[in-house]
Amino acid sequence: MSTQSTYAIISAGGKQHRVKVGQRCKIEKVDGEPGESVEFDKVYLVAADQNVQIGTPFIQNAKVMAKILSHGRGEKIRIIKLRRRKGYRRKQGHRQHFTEVEITNI
Repeated sequence: MSTQSTYAIISAGGKQHRVKVGQRCKIEKVDGEPGESVEFDKVYLVAADQNVQIGTPFIQNAKVMAKILSHGRGEKIRIIKLRRRKGYRRKQGHRQHFTEVEITNI
């Protein structure tokens, strides 16, 4: 099932991602070293040309294989709390950890 128009919808880190073979994507941090292989077994949908399989909620025995490319941290997000006329101000920053993976097989 690895033709050009094959794609899958997987769950990784509490979010759903539409992936194709050869695609690079950033997902929530996954344990593992760069170069290692990781397997996603929560597959909601697999579409190959006109053949579409939809899970209830997941497809049994369906896996998406990926290779870990790198780990990193995203852009800084600034959180500001303010109460008007009270002199209350709080500023906080956050950088989310992510793992960049390349999809190798569906």
